[in-house]
Amino acid sequence: MPLKLPEADTTIIQDKKIIVQDLFKITRNIIHSDEEIKPYETDGLSVYRQKPIAVVLPETTEQVSKILKYCHNKKIKVVPRGAGTGLSGGSIPLADCILMGMGKFNKILETDFDNRCVVAQPCVANLAITQAVQHRDFYYAPDPSSQLACSIGGNVAENSGGVHSLKYGTTTNNLMGVEMVLMDGTVLKLGGKHLDSEGYDFLGLVTGSEGLLGVVTEVTVRILKKPESVRAVLIGFDSIEDSGNCVADIIAKGIVPAGMEIMDKPLIIATDNYAKAGYPRNVEALLIVELDGTTSEVDTLIDKVLDIAKMNKASYNRASNSDEERMRFWKGRKAAFTACGVLAPDYICMDGSIPRNKLADVLSYISKLSKKYKLDVANCFHAGDGNLHPLIMFDSNDPVEMKKAEDFGADILKYCVKVGGVLSGEHGIGVEKRELMCEMFNDNDIQQQLNIKNAFDSENLLNPGKVFPILHRCAEGGRMHIHKGKDKFPDLPRF
Repeated sequence: MPLKLPEADTTIIQDKKIIVQDLFKITRNIIHSDEEIKPYETDGLSVYRQKPIAVVLPETTEQVSKILKYCHNKKIKVVPRGAGTGLSGGSIPLADCILMGMGKFNKILETDFDNRCVVAQPCVANLAITQAVQHRDFYYAPDPSSQLACSIGGNVAENSGGVHSLKYGTTTNNLMGVEMVLMDGTVLKLGGKHLDSEGYDFLGLVTGSEGLLGVVTEVTVRILKKPESVRAVLIGFDSIEDSGNCVADIIAKGIVPAGMEIMDKPLIIATDNYAKAGYPRNVEALLIVELDGTTSEVDTLIDKVLDIAKMNKASYNRASNSDEERMRFWKGRKAAFTACGVLAPDYICMDGSIPRNKLADVLSYISKLSKKYKLDVANCFHAGDGNLHPLIMFDSNDPVEMKKAEDFGADILKYCVKVGGVLSGEHGIGVEKRELMCEMFNDNDIQQQLNIKNAFDSENLLNPGKVFPILHRCAEGGRMHIHKGKDKFPDLPRF
């Protein structure tokens, strides 16, 4: 099914001049000419685009509150945007919306080593938090591959993870507090530097809510002390199934690595060409296992992991003997998405999660789908927590290939759900996976989620058209829901 967004309210678009003039009284940071707003018409998904009425760039929480309150009173839709690196279309604007760019919220407000936390504005880059505290041997654990560019506010919106999420958790496990503004302008403080909060877990509810409940203006995250020793090992296999079985066996033995990543042969070659990481090129799958702790603990665990790898027919292994060598092991994996740019004109990066013991099964199924659709695919996985990132190669200039790529991705996600997994590990639902929500949830499930959305945003003005299918059949018997009794959702424009 083609991706769709709500039909534009032509009255709002016609009032553009008045709206811009009104917003100009709140902040002078407004972009509204067609050429100036062009960079904001899409996000990291990149295949779909749409221009908003205007882009407003607030600098303070007070300005955010006033802008949202104004839009709420005038019934104007608002789409929040951080760094714009999202991969599910979550920050793609609507034709009759104001896009609220949070780029000026880019400062670290406090580093509190006594309470082991950092207070930052939402457009601070993920990696910048570690850089701000590493002089005291601290770091921020969640580390998406895009950590150099992605924002901490975007991480909250999508509950982002990274290679270290296996042991240290995703954003939700490292988030202590947020300041956020609701659509009616109300400013909320959730959590803080304290470890526990009374009442309902609103902080957990907001994490991963994809900008549908409020606009985050401040984030407090937990920082960790660097371990005494960190080592990584590269393990090569002659089949990707053997690498998946090795991952399952490592976890089954009670070993919890800091991170475990798998890359298949196409990605091994592409990343090694790009990053010169020194990967073995004669293997079908490469497993990177990182272990941390005391020196003696890490050395012992490395030996155990290598023994498990041998039992799973590993044909190559190499353990790091310095931090520089360990970082070189990760250099290729961190550059995987960039490296794939030479493999095809375009690619879609999928994101689903599965039970670890289904990894080999799902990898085999993806291979079959690649042959079915006659499209190449390169695979990398946060193998330890079952978060898959297949990269489907295609040419967006060819409508047939574009449709095949979309169907290929949908089939992968449907199979993830079939084997007991979920539609997203960290990229979110956005518009990309919205029409697949009925694969996971029935009518009652979705209605309860919509009830929560309604409690925060009763007019459905904040990031509408994302996450929830407007036209869907979820319950047994195929009962159909149509928003406001009509199906008035034209196709979202494409490149």
